[in-house]
Amino acid sequence: MSDAQAGNEKTLTTLLPAMAGANMLYGMGMLDMGMTFSYTQLILDNEIANMANRVVRGIDVNDATLAVDVIRSVGGGVGKQFLMEDHTMEYMRKEQQSTRIFDRQPREFWLANGAKDTATRAQEKALQIFNDHKAIALDAPTLSELKRIVDSVK
Repeated sequence: MSDAQAGNEKTLTTLLPAMAGANMLYGMGMLDMGMTFSYTQLILDNEIANMANRVVRGIDVNDATLAVDVIRSVGGGVGKQFLMEDHTMEYMRKEQQSTRIFDRQPREFWLANGAKDTATRAQEKALQIFNDHKAIALDAPTLSELKRIVDSVK
């Protein structure tokens, strides 16, 4: 079952190895010590992995990201703000972690949109993928190479 405990455990078992330098993570979509696979959990784990990748990427500190020139031009004091500066908007789009499943809207918007919990949104996304996904056919050379590989291990 995808619940708060599963989310917490999945986050820690994804983030900590990623921060330690692991380049492959195990257990996406798995529950019950790997005895159960859940497409809903897989969708949630994908969100968690994306967040872990963002953390591992780190924060660039350089002349552009420090924005000293922007700070000087806006200045300090009451009424001074950086939110609408082109620089702020550009870097916010690059640096802000976005998510498709976790809902970061104010409560009134969440309520207006059906007050769905995270597991429900993930389950709906999994069903949407099952219903709408159209597989792209592999080209002939790729199929031939795959057949050769499979035949070589028989």
